[in-house]
Amino acid sequence: MSYSAAGPERREAGEDRRHNAISVVLTLAVITAFVIRVFVNDEMMNSVWQYTTEYGAFYEKIHLGTYLTLLLVPVVLFNRPFYLEGDDIGRFKDLLRFSLLILLLIAVLILLGPMSAGGLFIDTYLVAGAAGLLMLALARDGRRVIGDTILVFSLLSAMVGIMEFATRSRFLPSQLVELTFRPNGLAGHPLNLGMISAASLAFVALTTWKPWVKVLAMVIFLVGTAASGARFALVLAVLEVLALILFVPWGMERRNERKAKLGVLLLALVGGTGLFAVLAAGGALERFQGGIVDQNFFARTDIYSIFSMVGWQDIVFGADMDAIMKIVNEKLNLPFIESSPVYFTFLLGAPLAAAVFVLLFWLYWRLLRHVPRPAWIGVAVFLIAALSNNTLSSKTPVIALFVILILAYAPRRGATPSARAV
Repeated sequence: MSYSAAGPERREAGEDRRHNAISVVLTLAVITAFVIRVFVNDEMMNSVWQYTTEYGAFYEKIHLGTYLTLLLVPVVLFNRPFYLEGDDIGRFKDLLRFSLLILLLIAVLILLGPMSAGGLFIDTYLVAGAAGLLMLALARDGRRVIGDTILVFSLLSAMVGIMEFATRSRFLPSQLVELTFRPNGLAGHPLNLGMISAASLAFVALTTWKPWVKVLAMVIFLVGTAASGARFALVLAVLEVLALILFVPWGMERRNERKAKLGVLLLALVGGTGLFAVLAAGGALERFQGGIVDQNFFARTDIYSIFSMVGWQDIVFGADMDAIMKIVNEKLNLPFIESSPVYFTFLLGAPLAAAVFVLLFWLYWRLLRHVPRPAWIGVAVFLIAALSNNTLSSKTPVIALFVILILAYAPRRGATPSARAV
């Protein structure tokens, strides 16, 4: 009797160990794919194959991290049953709809439009949907581990950027040449470094790290944003810190919370003043000497005058991008289009370009439901910064990065008595 009773228990324990081992392996595989996609920059990829050059086959224009992420989707989703409950059921459906619509757009672009545009949407948008599906297919503990890992690598990127600024030399391959040195960190470009550092700052508040670790991480992100030379991102980061202090509930009685917030706000103002004095003395704020309105600012506003140089058909139905770039180079004296709305208007046509932006904003809106305010603040900082340049119309992992962070720290909410198996 004792042996027969112990047999099923041993089998169940063995099955549990097997499932746990599979979950650990899949989580590590997903972390590896995400880290490669987010933190292996374009120049590092160019050393492997012709990623951003004018040469090479279509398959070479897709990032290694994107390939790994897309390949992991069927492995993780169909390897074993996973369970969704509450808001996660709606999030999974929304991510599936987003991914299918992006796939449809990619198919149209490859068949009718420039294949390079299809590669852009695979590398930037489809990978974001795939990353979200992978996150939801993992256990909540695994999701949080992934979120913490991405934040740690973002912190490492900020610290690398700070060291690059201090030594006035880049540690990783880069073809960027500027009159004023700006570090790349692990982000591949100063604007990406500033954007990731600024927007990730808010997500630190959602971790379970010790308070002093959170404060230190936020300071590193703030200094990293300043070191990147991304002025608008730095302004947003300062406002972000104030928003985190003033608008995020602290779980205290209202009167006590007001007093605590006032004290923290005063400390932040005093500490921030000292920090910015140190940054100014170190030259990290020298790009503010000419104000925010300078040549770079006008490059992002003058580009809109191109609409007066083309016909309405080019705006509504899209245009030949080579012809558009010739106008940009010769008539506007700009090297490229530093505006995602302008770029997508001529690539896709205004109606379809507007649909892409609506779809992206809709996805973030749906994913952020019932997620704490710091995530809303961080995503708002990211989107505002991204719309000020060409981030959303370039090959970038940043869209996927914030999908990952949202799902990593989304709380268990709206759960029904019976979870749904997928």
